Amino acid sequence: MNRICHIEIDEKGLVRPTPDIEQERRVAIYDLLEDNVFGLPKKPDRVHPEGPYRVRLAIREGRLVFDIATDGGERAAEFHLSLGPFRQVVKDYFQICENYFDAVKRLPPSQIEAIDMARRGIHNEGASILRERLEGKADVDTDTARRLFTLICVLHWG
Repeated sequence: MNRICHIEIDEKGLVRPTPDIEQERRVAIYDLLEDNVFGLPKKPDRVHPEGPYRVRLAIREGRLVFDIATDGGERAAEFHLSLGPFRQVVKDYFQICENYFDAVKRLPPSQIEAIDMARRGIHNEGASILRERLEGKADVDTDTARRLFTLICVLHWG
């Protein structure tokens, strides 16, 4: 039962995202809930309840917050990650996404594909950073990290 069964974005204080960013968010949430790996590592000094988990993502006091509960509502964990390691890759990701969304409207498929490959590369870099930052706090696979990174980008948007 190491998975996320519900995800919520704390939108308090966030700027309304563009339609393209909102679509990215919807797709990421849908894909995440369809297939993900998310577990809380066992530690000798702490016992975490078993999943599936409900995850709430927020930005508080300049930090990324993962607030985790069981599907039944029992508090499971909360951890905070510095946003510093994500800033440049999020900035790069938004820039390439803008180029991609613009390209889809006016460029031939070969040029769109090249931009999309660059976009996926930056997305993979962000997912890798997230996996490193989650080490010892939560166990996730690459696809789950990619989808969570998309949601982190939405939080950065605000």
